[in-house]
Amino acid sequence: MTGIPLRVGLVGYGLAGSVFHAPLIAATEGLALDTVVTSNPERQEQARAEFPDVRVAAGPDELFDRAGDLDLIVIASPNRTHVPLATTALKAGLPVVVDKPVAGTAAEARELAALADERGLLLSVFQNRRWDNDFLTLRRLLADGELGDVWRFESRFERWRPQPKGGWRESGDPAEIGGLLYDLGSHVVDQALALFGPAVSVYAESDIRRPGAETDDDTFIALTHANGVRSHLYVSATAAQLGPRFRVLGSQAGYVKYGLDPQEAALREGLRPGPGWGAEPEALWGRVGSGESPLTGGGRPEPTLPGDYPAYYAAVAKALLDGGPNPVTALEAASALDVLEAARRSAREGRVVAL
Repeated sequence: MTGIPLRVGLVGYGLAGSVFHAPLIAATEGLALDTVVTSNPERQEQARAEFPDVRVAAGPDELFDRAGDLDLIVIASPNRTHVPLATTALKAGLPVVVDKPVAGTAAEARELAALADERGLLLSVFQNRRWDNDFLTLRRLLADGELGDVWRFESRFERWRPQPKGGWRESGDPAEIGGLLYDLGSHVVDQALALFGPAVSVYAESDIRRPGAETDDDTFIALTHANGVRSHLYVSATAAQLGPRFRVLGSQAGYVKYGLDPQEAALREGLRPGPGWGAEPEALWGRVGSGESPLTGGGRPEPTLPGDYPAYYAAVAKALLDGGPNPVTALEAASALDVLEAARRSAREGRVVAL
């Protein structure tokens, strides 16, 4: 990729925009962070301090008024704004990246996908945890046949936050599309579908545990995949003891991995992609084996591949500049939303939901 970089407008400079999108866009060859949209004065100053050449706009209308000066819009604003902003951007003739969840329903995601296809524009969904270190390592193990036929996939994204933090992510207003099912659940469901293919049935248990909480903060999802694999997915803000991030059981061996990929923590600390990015120490490697607990020395240490969030935006740039594939399509995101909607219905009605 050579020549003038693509000019990117970023809508939203909260956690998603400032920690994930802006640093990764700025680090990607072929992309240039042109404009940040935020109405918050403190975040405006933060954006200027971190990216001195960036333009700052108070609202998305200012951005769309300059649509002809931009090449890509990234939407990292609250969930309820994803569909209207993506629709406006696509109608303005701009390719779009949308943070997960792309929409509140699978139907809305498919409508956006159809609009993008009609306009001949890229519409990609930021599912960064497909580039987590443990996910990449598991994918390699599966490709190499190390585990045999996988029977069960356990995935946990657990936290200990006994006091609600508030804000739109924990709002009980359905319009906000908050709660862990659509937040962390978007990650674990997407990973399960990416690894093991479509689901044919969904069972879920979803609870509000913490005093004062308004939306789900402790949720379990069980998927049966078309190929027979069963995925057990846990997302929680109330886990006083954290389980393994992955526990994968196959006909020949299992893989157990504790701890989260280090990239989010590094980005929060102000570190930026470079040599050694995404690597973790040997002490945190998972283990592969059979017949004994990894906590008592069973199995062999399995080197963890480095995490690679920069690969997402590198793929977006390649798709726009060279016609490469979309790294995460809106239709893939719609399939995950089918599962999330079924999980919500299952938890409400106390039954298995067929897809």
